[in-house]
Amino acid sequence: MAGEHVGSGDPAYEAKVLMISVAARMAGMHPQTLRQYDRLGLVQAGRAAGGGRRYSVRDVVLLREVQRLSQDEGVNLAGVKRIIGLERLLEQAQQRIARLEAELDAAYRRVVELESLARFPGSDLVPTNRTSTALVVWRPRRDR
Repeated sequence: MAGEHVGSGDPAYEAKVLMISVAARMAGMHPQTLRQYDRLGLVQAGRAAGGGRRYSVRDVVLLREVQRLSQDEGVNLAGVKRIIGLERLLEQAQQRIARLEAELDAAYRRVVELESLARFPGSDLVPTNRTSTALVVWRPRRDR
């Protein structure tokens, strides 16, 4: 969604603190339209202590995208809901890929570190044979 990632991860961006009238005004729609979108599951309101709906800045960005898709692109609300769902899945997949890439980078760095230890004399790590990548910890026997 256009501009949705701006502020992502920021607690203020995610906090459900905006009253329905404020969120609707920020999104450029009538509060009743926002309620309808909430009922359809396009956004999920938080609840205040008194039971009133509360929205986040992220919700407002999403509502603007709903408006753009439905008004400018002519997509019906069922299509908008599907598009938003797929975009959420894509965002989750991208986050998972980023985490896995970071883990892989860390694993590669560890392999390089272990390989460099095995190349230096006096290291506790020695190769088991020339064709294997396995390493064995070598400790000299101590005579007691």
